[in-house]
Amino acid sequence: MVRIGRALAGGVRRGLGGRKFQGIRFRLGLWLAIALLPLLILGGYQAQSAFRAQDAGRRSDLQRAAERTAANARARLDSTGILLIALRPEALEVFCGPRLSDLVNRLEDLDGLVRLSATGATACASVDLDSAAPVWLAQARSSVWFQRLRAGEGTVLARAPATVGHPPGLIVATRLERPMGRFDGAMVALVPLSSLQPDMDDPSLPEGSQAALTDAGGRLLTATDIDTFTLTRGQSLAGWVERARTGGSGIFEAHDADGRHRVYAGAALAGRDVYALLSAPAPGLLSWARLNPVGALFMPLLAWLLAFTAVMWVSERVVIRWLNYLERVAAIYARGRFSIRPVQAMNAPSEIRVLARTLDDLAASIVARDAALTASLAEKDALMREIHHRVKNNLQIISSLLSMQQRALTDPASKAAVGDTRQRISALALIYRTLYQSDDLRYADARIFLTELVGQLVASETGRGQVITSSISADSLVVDPDKLAPLALWLVEAVTNAQKHAFAGRGGHLDVRFTVHGETSVLEVQDDGPGVSETFRAGVGRTLMGAFAKQLRGSAEMVAAEGGGTIARMTFATPEAVVPTDPDDLGTAAAPGR
Repeated sequence: MVRIGRALAGGVRRGLGGRKFQGIRFRLGLWLAIALLPLLILGGYQAQSAFRAQDAGRRSDLQRAAERTAANARARLDSTGILLIALRPEALEVFCGPRLSDLVNRLEDLDGLVRLSATGATACASVDLDSAAPVWLAQARSSVWFQRLRAGEGTVLARAPATVGHPPGLIVATRLERPMGRFDGAMVALVPLSSLQPDMDDPSLPEGSQAALTDAGGRLLTATDIDTFTLTRGQSLAGWVERARTGGSGIFEAHDADGRHRVYAGAALAGRDVYALLSAPAPGLLSWARLNPVGALFMPLLAWLLAFTAVMWVSERVVIRWLNYLERVAAIYARGRFSIRPVQAMNAPSEIRVLARTLDDLAASIVARDAALTASLAEKDALMREIHHRVKNNLQIISSLLSMQQRALTDPASKAAVGDTRQRISALALIYRTLYQSDDLRYADARIFLTELVGQLVASETGRGQVITSSISADSLVVDPDKLAPLALWLVEAVTNAQKHAFAGRGGHLDVRFTVHGETSVLEVQDDGPGVSETFRAGVGRTLMGAFAKQLRGSAEMVAAEGGGTIARMTFATPEAVVPTDPDDLGTAAAPGR
């Protein structure tokens, strides 16, 4: 019954618990998490869409800011061009130099004014330029911008060569013509680049924005932060204008001198000479989370967690707790208590109720089967005891018949042979008496049996007038009765030999010792007689003792005892034993691991 209950509980545990990653909780949680992943994916897609929209908005804001910057700078340059056209007649007067100087002093966005002749020579200049005699005036004839004016362009912009005493500037030159359209030189203004610097206070600009002015080749004219427009990783600003024209957009991405990924947007200031270029940090991979962390990240995650928690809680209340309850009931069944019934499961879902009823029916079947088996075993036990009792009685009858036959014999040898046979039969009868009187018919204690057998053998000689005393020292060894038969018969032969040869006509003391030494055991019968009889050495008794010892996988010997007497010793393999019934022998008989 208990084995059936343990097997039942073990099956339930394997089905309910199993390994950590094979239980219902883990599998349900895993599949639930997978089922709810679309919530997180949808949230991530929405956040990514918002990120793309914001990135596109940032690029658009940057482009519009670049166009506004270019428009503002263009307006300043246009006003400078208008001023140059208006000053053209005055530049031919005698006192044009002082007048131009006075005008430069009044205007904040001019560093100098100059009138060049058709040959590129300086016809009139403001005081600052005339006194400094800058290199670019001396090289005006051979300069590209002057040649462009000579070729027919109305207004030309170019960067002024760097000179000592003058900050970086921009040349604004307008073509002068005679009435017939012939080239008559140029009116030139030197505009400081600082006056064209883009306004970085624009609130529409992204955080961390920087601005610069470049020429048509992408070379920097001025910048708010030089490192921002110094590109790395094999990239360069050179030719960005051409790339923007080819790609149809003035926006591109690159890494600056500090390795930061940035977005660049540009627009033309005037014609094809000067361009405004703005830069802002490119959004990172996780920058979308800063757009709206609650709506883009935490809300989908919170919805996922709430749904996961709700379903897990419901599954715990509806399924898991009832399975745990049935597991506890099965554990109680494993301990042999089948009176417990899973009545609480009647409030569980229908599938759990079906499982509980099945478990209940199984327990009832086990109880009924156990009762039937117990009754059958009790009946068989009673029958076996009755059989052993009757076998013992039959052997007793045979022993009595032999005793009667022994008394009728007159031949001493025949009489002794019948007596030996009767003692052997009495030893076998004692085995059956020991069995039906023991608690368990399958086992018998060797110590109890040997004590009774020695007492019976000694008592059988008391009526003949011989005084024989005995002492018994035996370890407890609970063994199968089949092992007792050769053990008992060997002891009968040893004691009979002592009675015939050691104690004949005088009595004496008999010492019987049974000791268990782990894998081997020793049974000894010692007398205080005159010594080993040569007759016994060649007799039937010695032959029988050897045969009985072989049945126990052992050997028998006769040795002389110290101080006189003989020791009959049998050494044999210790029979398989159960736990000794006597706790005092646990340290001896049970120590070897039996």
